[in-house]
Amino acid sequence: MKINRKLRFQLFMQNSFFLVLFLAFIFLLGFVSFEYHGSQDITQSARNTLSEGSVNVLKQMKGPISITVFVSQDKEYRKIINDFISRYQRSKPDINVEYINPAEHPKLAQDEAIKAEGEMVIEYEKRSEHLVPAYVEQDMTNLLVRLSRSKERAVMYLDGHGERNLIGIRNYDLGEFGKQLQKKGFKLANPDLTIAQGVPTNGAMLVIASPQVDITDVEVKKIKDYLDAGGNLLWLLDDEKMHGLQPIADYIGLKVTPGMVVDLSSAQYGADAKIAFASQYGEHAITNNFMLRTLFPEARMIDAKGTDDNGWEVSNLISVAPNGWLETSKIESASSATKVSFDDKKDIRGPINIAVALERKYGKKGQRVVVVGNGNFLANTYVGQGGNLDLGVNIVNWLAGDDSLITIQPKLLKDVNVSIPRDGFGHLAALIIFVPIFGYSLGLFHVIIPLAFLISGIIIWWKRRKA
Repeated sequence: MKINRKLRFQLFMQNSFFLVLFLAFIFLLGFVSFEYHGSQDITQSARNTLSEGSVNVLKQMKGPISITVFVSQDKEYRKIINDFISRYQRSKPDINVEYINPAEHPKLAQDEAIKAEGEMVIEYEKRSEHLVPAYVEQDMTNLLVRLSRSKERAVMYLDGHGERNLIGIRNYDLGEFGKQLQKKGFKLANPDLTIAQGVPTNGAMLVIASPQVDITDVEVKKIKDYLDAGGNLLWLLDDEKMHGLQPIADYIGLKVTPGMVVDLSSAQYGADAKIAFASQYGEHAITNNFMLRTLFPEARMIDAKGTDDNGWEVSNLISVAPNGWLETSKIESASSATKVSFDDKKDIRGPINIAVALERKYGKKGQRVVVVGNGNFLANTYVGQGGNLDLGVNIVNWLAGDDSLITIQPKLLKDVNVSIPRDGFGHLAALIIFVPIFGYSLGLFHVIIPLAFLISGIIIWWKRRKA
């Protein structure tokens, strides 16, 4: 076909119109990408976005958060800090950040008692705390939880009767759980009821963690007086023996059925039958949207009944062993637990309820009690398993009246490293992919492939233009 001037002009106009439309499309695409943001974190453990627990904590913080970072002018270090903070800013835009170079403002750094490069001062509602590198989501979120609390309140625990100790280091104790409570803004107190006039009423709650010997009548009376005054209680039971606390059980309408939960399905998790796994939870603020699996070694069946006289509203919290039962005969060891069989005349078929939450009105504030037929789940040996820690923290937050802070706790993210083989094909492939160019590890995907596409495009365009 012969190309004359008219046809050439038509082709020119068509190409020009296409170019204008293409540039307009690129402009609109850039405008939309600038105005509207969307992202998907596909990394392992979603390491570039916040966990559900952190997001929920930020939602409860209504006012702005101010972060002052004391760091040098190192651009790469500041970028690392900014990337960490931006994860929180995406969920809460009113997080304000200011960078201060300690070398240029030594007086400010001294006034804030700055001790480390990159140390942050985080302020919320006129309360502040420090966060030092290395930055971890769990540490940051725990700090925000502490700032969210209007005041530091005491978790009081009974001691002197063989209880699981909230500062103890034995496998049996609850020391690790106690440390987590302190990180979340609680302080621990240990009133001696043998000499104190009573249980202090200004604490958040009293914890009775599986006493092994009988509690004296004097102490029991002080505990009952504390409940009469509207105090909150967390009671962990390891057997049906009351150890002198039967008056407290009667006061809250508690019933403990003799026997131990047997869960033969625990074998699929590599555990013995004395460990009951739970994934079914009652409708309650503590377990709302709680979907983590928890485990309870040597769990007991409990129940509570609210009456017009006691005024308690009772909620069942945790059901275990849907395919198991409550074994009423004595189980001597873990090996014998796998040999027991269900007896429909004596045993109780699962699921078995092992925890209750009680609540009633008391003056201007509510009164709350939680009883769990197991203390092992918060022991140092088991508190890090599954969702045990999350459940324990949720219980304490609810008892303290901090319903807004009941959430799944942030998890430590796994660190992932790429190991480059020293020889062989793997070493050659790594060199091709990660080969340093101009001092940077740009490599195959950052430079070589895009450059190859660019050169190929230019060659194809040139050949077609010559044709």
